[in-house]
Amino acid sequence: MQPTQEDPLIVSQTLTKLLGRDTIQIESIPEKKGLFLKHVEYQVTSQRFKISVYRRYSDFDVFHELMLQRFAYRMVPALPPKRMLKGVLTSTSEQEFIEGRRRALTRFINLVARHPFFSEDELLKTFLTFNGSDVQTKLRDAYKKMGDEFLTCRLATQAKEYLPADIQAQFSSSRQLIRNIHNSFHKLRDRAETMAARSKENATDLLMFGKELSTLGTDSAPLPPLASSQSTWGSLRQSIKGLSVEFGLLADKAMQQGKREEDDVVEKLNLFLDLLQSYKDLCERHEKGVLHEHQRALQKYSVMKRQMMSATVQPKEQVSVEQLESRIVQQENAIQTMELRNYFSLFCLHQEIQLVFIYLPITSHILGAFVNSQVQGHREMGEVWSALHPKLSCLFGASNGLQSPPLSPK
Repeated sequence: MQPTQEDPLIVSQTLTKLLGRDTIQIESIPEKKGLFLKHVEYQVTSQRFKISVYRRYSDFDVFHELMLQRFAYRMVPALPPKRMLKGVLTSTSEQEFIEGRRRALTRFINLVARHPFFSEDELLKTFLTFNGSDVQTKLRDAYKKMGDEFLTCRLATQAKEYLPADIQAQFSSSRQLIRNIHNSFHKLRDRAETMAARSKENATDLLMFGKELSTLGTDSAPLPPLASSQSTWGSLRQSIKGLSVEFGLLADKAMQQGKREEDDVVEKLNLFLDLLQSYKDLCERHEKGVLHEHQRALQKYSVMKRQMMSATVQPKEQVSVEQLESRIVQQENAIQTMELRNYFSLFCLHQEIQLVFIYLPITSHILGAFVNSQVQGHREMGEVWSALHPKLSCLFGASNGLQSPPLSPK
């Protein structure tokens, strides 16, 4: 009995295998010219290749452009916007833009490096390892030697044989499903961003609350004689001043909570959203690109056939008829190539949707990170609040006529 041959249409991967292919860190290294930002350079470090290289945004741009040409029928994630940097580096909006772009570039390169059809490609290896002075020229030379995937994939001309009969129906239903999933994850990301921002706002409020207590406690204005004999404000003032330290610590814990929510939850949601968006973009490229070109070629061929029929009915010069016949043969060859590309595009789409579903279990990673961040944040905040409680005892002494609040609510 012969062993069953694997179906080349099936992508045999797991999320663990994909995530384990590589982890790439990107750090931004701003370069100033006077007070103004000249450009930002990125240190790109690949865990797989154990090397760090330096890249500018324009290098990412060329790499992205060549990846789209090489893998026109695959999910190539989008780059963050370029945007000219006009403000000074110290401005808050400029720093936020630089950090946002660094995060987006990190997501982009990790998705590319973990893609099973990209990870061994020469373009990626060159981008992650080449330490020369002109990486863009090196990338273009590498692409010229290979061409697009249709020309280098041994299955490209046989793709039709492996496609299911209802491939168009599967494509339509998968596209709608991904659209629905994308909408839901987009809303989840927005809520997670709001919660992270709220934690940071809470940190600011706690810090300001502590500063106001400090201001109140350091007020050295003397009490009026009528109040000074019976007032305990002097001792209360010293106690209130000391509380500002704990509120500063609470602010630090709240800020750490916001950063955890941003790094561990929001970023993972953004990574998956980038993947989903790349599939949506791929579907549009399929419809507006190879499918549209195929339809146009068929229309042109139809016109030529009518012209040929007309030429056989109405006597014309032999040279013009032969030229028309030659053009028809060329158009038939072009249509045949486009048909093969169309089937290969559907073949790739079928594989790429499998990758999306392989990534779907990342939902459990996201939920786990969210729960862990909340547990850790509430525990750390609770410890500081609990340590703060005994220090309030002097504020509720018997001489004040007030009772100390209970350690836990009744």
